[in-house]
This record gives sequence, C-alpha cells and structure tokens, in this order.
Amino acid sequence: MSELNKSDFYRCNSLINDQGQLEVKAVIEGINPGRIFVDNVTSPNSGLVWLGNNDGFFFIGNEENEVFTSQINNFIDTVIKADAKRVGLNWFEGMGNHKKWNKIIEKMFEHCKLKSWNQRVYTLQKEGYQAINEPFLEEGYIVKKISRTLYENNNNEINNIEFLHSKILESWSSPIEFFDQGIGYCIVYDNNIVSVCYSVFVVENVHSVAIETLEAYRGKKLAQRIAHSFIDDCFEKDKLPYWDCMEENKASIAIAENIGFTNVFNYVGYYFPFD
Repeated sequence: MSELNKSDFYRCNSLINDQGQLEVKAVIEGINPGRIFVDNVTSPNSGLVWLGNNDGFFFIGNEENEVFTSQINNFIDTVIKADAKRVGLNWFEGMGNHKKWNKIIEKMFEHCKLKSWNQRVYTLQKEGYQAINEPFLEEGYIVKKISRTLYENNNNEINNIEFLHSKILESWSSPIEFFDQGIGYCIVYDNNIVSVCYSVFVVENVHSVAIETLEAYRGKKLAQRIAHSFIDDCFEKDKLPYWDCMEENKASIAIAENIGFTNVFNYVGYYFPFD
C-alpha cells in the first residue's frame, strides 16, 4: 500500500465508478483536497480515497484484488489510525464507490464492531424545481452571497466570520479555490452568520450542496430558504445541484424533496471505532 502524489491522482481515473459518489471524482480530479492510497503507484488496480474534509474513506476499483484487501486492516492500524486521531477522528467511516464493495467491506472488518447506515443521493433538474415552495424569512434575517468581500470581512461587519471560514476550509484547499469553483450563500442575523449553503464538492457542472444552520436558529426554515438561493444561482450558471444525506436525516430529505430533488441512487456506509 502506497500513497499517491497529488500529481499522480489521474492514474485512478479508470477506477472511478461513473455512477458513484461525486466526492470520489472531485478528489481524484484534484478539485477538492484528499489523499489516495493504492496497491500500485504506477498502475493502480484498487485504492482508498480519504476525503480532505475527513468525511469518510471510499474504496475504489477492483474489490476482488486480494493483494489490496489483505493489507487494509494492517494499513489502517499502522498508518491511517494515527493520522486520523491527529485530526480528531475516532471512527473509520468506509464506503464503496460501487455496490460490490459492500460484502468485501463487511468481510474485511468483520472482526471490528462494524455498523452501517444508509445514504441517499439526489439531483435536481430545472424542470423539477419547486421554486414556489421558497419560504419567507422572519424580519431581520438577510440572505447574502458568499463573496470575497464578505469572506475577508475587512470592515468587521460579521461577528462570527470564523464560522464561514471553517466551513469553506473543511472542503477546499483555500478560499481562492472555492471562489474559482464554488457557489455559496449565507443568512445573516444581527451581524452573525447563522446559516450557510455552499458547494462542498464540485465536478464539472455538478455541485454537491452542504448546508449548516447554527443550532439556536434551527426550525425557522433558514436551510430551506438558503437552498433556494443556492439553486437559483446554480441554474443561472447551468450547474446541476447534487444532494447527499443520511437516510435517517429526515429534515434534510424533507428539504430536498420539497424543493424538487429526485433520489437517483443510494449507498451504504460502514463505521467502527479506531480503538
């Protein structure tokens, strides 16, 4: 098992499942940060993609490659675990880039306290967009585009600008990369950003949506409102919105379906503690 240099990520292009998760493509194409570990650095047959926002590990390529699968547990114990704990991760969350990986993952980690969850992926076409369902905001809440000026906050207009900075830098190498590739909106109340909606992963014209609302401001339909601003911008720029959420996240699913998103595929995620 070896780690690929970013300049060599293209060697994994043939391992991508075109019908699989956007995040995998975004890392391999070098748009979003991440790390890739493979069985062979010159001609990889199987690999493990670690998302740069620490939101999981994706198994790619040939699931029947025993040279690769037989080394996974030792590699996680000796390399991944230490690096993960340094960034605050106490769990391994693994997913297959195609469904054939599921049984292999279950077998590889059968000795662990392995559990699973279901994930749902949605996309939205212009003709399905339910713009009429856009909610009104209570007085005092203002939608703003995430611009360079807002992000830099040189006039100290935003009290909690670090909230926005932390969200963008979780998934992007720098704010420059985000502004070159992404789209984003926020809701401001009393000079504080209380909700954000932005491109978390991007491949070609497809933008994966991330939304977070501060806990004290939930239940006010802020996420739903800000999603409409994001989607309007996507369609103006001929971009395709992509929504990926846990099946148990009923609130997120309700927002997506209310807006008109269509469920295009589902996949299984697996997790176990590093200890």
